Amino acid sequence: MKTKVAFKVGDDVSTDIVYPGRFMATVLPTETPAFAFADNADFNRKLKSGEIPRGSAIVAGKNFGCGSSREQAVSCLKGYDLAVVARDISRIFLQSAINLGLNIIICPEIEAAEGDELEIAGGKVLNLTSGKSFATNPLPKARQAIIDAGGLIPYTRKLLPTAKA
Repeated sequence: MKTKVAFKVGDDVSTDIVYPGRFMATVLPTETPAFAFADNADFNRKLKSGEIPRGSAIVAGKNFGCGSSREQAVSCLKGYDLAVVARDISRIFLQSAINLGLNIIICPEIEAAEGDELEIAGGKVLNLTSGKSFATNPLPKARQAIIDAGGLIPYTRKLLPTAKA
């Protein structure tokens, strides 16, 4: 998968930053994307205007998604089909990302800046801009299968012989 870094954040980015608490009354996955990083007016505007292409990446430091168990923080990113490439993901955010099918790549040594082109494949992230390569920590196959299916509900539907898509 090739992607471009649309946004770079540091360590300990909480779900309050990804999806501010004042929007918690909005829970529909079709509505949550409007509030992704709402307190960063420039990035939020770029997302809403379509200036940031679907499939772009957010690069983060350690403990991305810490804080609350706010599922909207995942659904707002999923709504833009963003990938998260982070040195580390908080436990609750990671499980919500798996459940909703958000593309998560754990890459403990990632070095990338906004605008860099990344290629993610074969257990590594290659920064095509800098030429540097970084190993990833792959998710267990069962968890990755859920993400690849688009989340827990689509994954379960695929397993049930009588389920209708």
